[in-house]
Amino acid sequence: MPLDYTYRVRQPHRTGQLAVVAGTIAEGGGLIGDVTTINVGRDSSIREITLAVEDHDQAERIVGLLNGLEGVEVLWSRDRALLRHEGGKLVIGSTRPIRTVQDMRDVYTPGVARACVAISEDPSLAGELTMIGRSVAICTNGTRVLGLGDIGPVPSMPVMEGKAVFYHQLANVSAMPILIDTKDVDEFVETVVRIAPTFGGIHLEDISAPECFEIERRLIEILPKPVMHDDVHGTAVVTLAAAIVACRHAGLTLQEEVVGQIGLGAAGYGIAALMADAGAKRVIASDPNPLSHERASRKGIEISDLETVMAEADVVVATTGRAGLIDPSLVREGQVILALTNPYPEIEPEAALQAGAAFAADGTSVNNVLGYPGIFRGALLSGAEDITLGMKLAAAEAIADLTHESELVPDALDPNVHERVATAVRDAAIEDGAAH
Repeated sequence: MPLDYTYRVRQPHRTGQLAVVAGTIAEGGGLIGDVTTINVGRDSSIREITLAVEDHDQAERIVGLLNGLEGVEVLWSRDRALLRHEGGKLVIGSTRPIRTVQDMRDVYTPGVARACVAISEDPSLAGELTMIGRSVAICTNGTRVLGLGDIGPVPSMPVMEGKAVFYHQLANVSAMPILIDTKDVDEFVETVVRIAPTFGGIHLEDISAPECFEIERRLIEILPKPVMHDDVHGTAVVTLAAAIVACRHAGLTLQEEVVGQIGLGAAGYGIAALMADAGAKRVIASDPNPLSHERASRKGIEISDLETVMAEADVVVATTGRAGLIDPSLVREGQVILALTNPYPEIEPEAALQAGAAFAADGTSVNNVLGYPGIFRGALLSGAEDITLGMKLAAAEAIADLTHESELVPDALDPNVHERVATAVRDAAIEDGAAH
């Protein structure tokens, strides 16, 4: 698995020395990213240099190469991801500081009693007088994490913390990871139902198929608040937006094209279903797992094989987890290819373009961070009890409309993008009659 490694390096402070260090790194096969100067002295300087390497062994070989240079010393080297995770990524904080006795009386005893009584008399005030109206539970059992598979709830915590960070930074939503230690559907649903009063919405994450579909369906039926499995719907919204933009680049119109979906796991099914709902002329899909076929067929998605999908589809989306699956010989002239498996796609965009594709991209461009913060923010603002199809389509259209001419999707870290998505989702909830 590719890694980002950071090296703190002391080197002689003289002309050309940084070039020598960079050349040595290149000899070791490292790709330089960030370079940060920590200290510059009369005789030496200290810099932190971040590299992309293939594995830990390569990272250690580069340490040896650098230490072999005259006057150069690697003070330490660390996997950058682990470095950034030390201490976790989340804290629980207050919305305002408590500085005076009056502040204490207002937010705790005796003032807190009046807030409790107000909510008891009018439960809808909980959304205004507590964090419930701007909070989401991120619920997982860790049975389908990224490309890691079934690693369990606790090892999945860094992913859930990361999701929560983006909620807070991009949409001002407080999100709390909830690790549920069961693979049993009934137990999972019961657990979420019991903790649901604490939150304004339920975000399901990294749950294996087909259980994830049953869990989401039941929670939507039971709970009077928005529930969404992000791997299914958040990914689908962003992919639909990317497909709309890619079609524009290729001179196509999604509603007039055949869409091919390769892979019908949670994300793949969600994408194919939303493409059909968005009005694609036809949706055809392939997946070696026969258990995925019935669900897709009920949605009007045609089941076929890889070769047929590639031969008949104008827009192809692949979410198989299998690098190099699509041979360039299968690519048709003028196709749009979105090969979304990370870190290595089903076909490299360059290879797809050389084979005749009109437009091609990989999963580095299509990130569901663009979707879920604004979707849930809009749902919470509207008071919707469900996330409707209209709300998802509105989110996709907003993302597509915010994309600049040369891009596939807008900047995922731009808060204005998420505000626009939230507004579109809120307006769609009102239009659908889902708002309260």
